[in-house]
Amino acid sequence: MSINHFELNAVDRSAEQQGKGASRRLRKQNLVPAIIYGGNEEPTSISIKINELVKSLEFEAFFSHILTINVDGVEHQAVIKDLQRHPAKGFPMHADFQRVVKGQKINMNVPVHFSGREEAPGTKAGGVLSTLVSDIEIVCLPSQLPEYLEIDVSGMEIGDLFRLSDIKLPEGVIIFDLDMEDAHDRTIVNMQPPTVEEVDTDAEEVDAADVPATEQGTEDKDGE
Repeated sequence: MSINHFELNAVDRSAEQQGKGASRRLRKQNLVPAIIYGGNEEPTSISIKINELVKSLEFEAFFSHILTINVDGVEHQAVIKDLQRHPAKGFPMHADFQRVVKGQKINMNVPVHFSGREEAPGTKAGGVLSTLVSDIEIVCLPSQLPEYLEIDVSGMEIGDLFRLSDIKLPEGVIIFDLDMEDAHDRTIVNMQPPTVEEVDTDAEEVDAADVPATEQGTEDKDGE
C-alpha cells in the first residue's frame, strides 16, 4: 500500500444477522463492521480486518482518495464517508463507504494545508495566524479529486484574511458552500494583531504606597 493507492480486503456479511450483538462479535474477531453503498447498487454490509483499516487510517490521504475495496474478490471503487471511533480508546468501530461511478460527481471533505506561515510579513511583525478550518467540502469527478487544498499565506499582513472564494482550485473542482443557492463566502484564515499584555499601572502605584516610610528611607540610605 502506498499513499497514492489504498486497498482493503472485506467480506460480505449481508446474509448474516445484523445489530449491536453481531457487531460486538465481529469486533471480538478483530473485524470492523462497515457498509458500502451507492453506485446504483444495493447497500452491502461488510467486515474489514481491523489491522488493515488502522494502518490505512494513519495516512491523511486515506480520507481523500479513491479506495479499492475487495469484497470476496470483487473490486469496488469507493471513498470513506463516515468513521465511528471508540470514544475513549480511539479504535475504529464502524465505517461507511460510498461507491464511486466514473463520470458521476462526488461530494468530499478534503484537508486544507496552510503554507508559508513563517515567511508571512504579519508573522514576522508578531501577528498570529488564525486558521478557522481543517477541511473543506468540494464537488468534483472522482478522477479530479485532490488529496488536499493548499493555501499560501506567505504574503499575509496583519489584518489580512482569506475567504473560500480566494482559494485557487484545481481544474474541475468547486467548493460546495459557494455553489449553494444561499452561498456563504466565509473566512477560513486571518492574521490577527499581536496580543499585548496590559500593565496595571494603578496597581503598581498602590504597591509603592504600601511600602512603609521607614523602609523607603532605608532604601534611600542604602542607595547613597
